[in-house]
Order: sequence, then C-alpha cells, then structure tokens
Amino acid sequence: MHEKAKRIKYIRVLEKFFKRNISLLKLDNFDFELYKQRTLKNFEELKKTEAVDLHSNYLVALKNYIDSVLSSLNNHSNNFENEREMLLKDANLLQKEKNKGVYKKEKHKSKKFDDEY
Repeated sequence: MHEKAKRIKYIRVLEKFFKRNISLLKLDNFDFELYKQRTLKNFEELKKTEAVDLHSNYLVALKNYIDSVLSSLNNHSNNFENEREMLLKDANLLQKEKNKGVYKKEKHKSKKFDDEY
C-alpha cells in the first residue's frame, strides 16, 4: 500500500473514532459503562490501522484528543461528569480548529476580474 493511502486510511479511522466518541458523549441518557465499552471497541479498530506521522495542527490535536479520551477512561472520577464536560469542550475546540479555514472572508471581492459576459 502506498504511503498516501496509509495516511488517508489512518486519518479516516481517527475521525471515525472522534465522531463516534462525540455522539456517545452527547447522548441524553449517558451511561458510563456503555460509553466505556463502545469507546474501547472503537479503539480496537484504531489499533488495527498502521500509525502514520501527522503534521497538520488539526490532526495532531485530534491524536491528542484521542489520547486524552483513553486516559480519562483509565483515570476518572466517580460520576465521570467533569471528564465528560472537559471532553465535550475539547471536541468543540477541535471542530473549530478543523473548520477554521472554511469561513475565511474574501478580502478584495470588488477587485475581482469581471469580463462582463
């Protein structure tokens, strides 16, 4: 498999883990045991893919978020509420980082070339 294909596969698996984790954290009837079980199952899928070096800020932050999810599963308080709020906040900041470039304003809109056709 080519290096580029490995990189794309690894990024997709990271993002799939991230999306699944957010959906579990946002459930109205949050159950910690169910969350832990599904997160560990999703992590097994992540371990199956070969890790690749990540260079963009978003992807490095995504990898750090996944590490913080796993550490919070191992070292959590009794009711997991503080960790849940922290993970949701970090996930929100991570989504902002991903979408940061999407909302750029076009600076010189009026000076665009217009050939009047």
